[in-house]
Amino acid sequence: MLIRTDPFRELDRLTQQFFGGTNNPGTWTRPNPMPMDAYRDGDQYVVAFDLPGVAADAIELDVERNVLTVKAERRPPEVGEDVEMQVSERPLGVFSRQVLLGDTLDPERVEASYDGGVLTLRIPIAEQAKPRKIAISTDAGHKQIDA
Repeated sequence: MLIRTDPFRELDRLTQQFFGGTNNPGTWTRPNPMPMDAYRDGDQYVVAFDLPGVAADAIELDVERNVLTVKAERRPPEVGEDVEMQVSERPLGVFSRQVLLGDTLDPERVEASYDGGVLTLRIPIAEQAKPRKIAISTDAGHKQIDA
């Protein structure tokens, strides 16, 4: 049997207990419960969340006004009656993260995919926020310039 001891984890647990924090199963205590990357790719933003061990049917996405909420639940493993847990370090329970979408993004056309424990969202830039040509009228005719 393999058992790993981390003295800093135990110190962190004791500190949380002393100052009123919790370290209960189902409570995510890390600063970034869902680490994410976000970048612009052409006419869209791509946001990727790490959700290892989360089933696709345990993920909820919601957009209200300009706030995108990702909610996920990591469920305990299905084990038999004779199984005795020796080490349980993986956080379980429900956790969420919110991302504020700027006015230049189109929350109506968000696309989501989930593969290999990574939730990827593609958020297109709104049409009204894209650069466009504006016609300028002159006595000699019309001229197009970039806005």
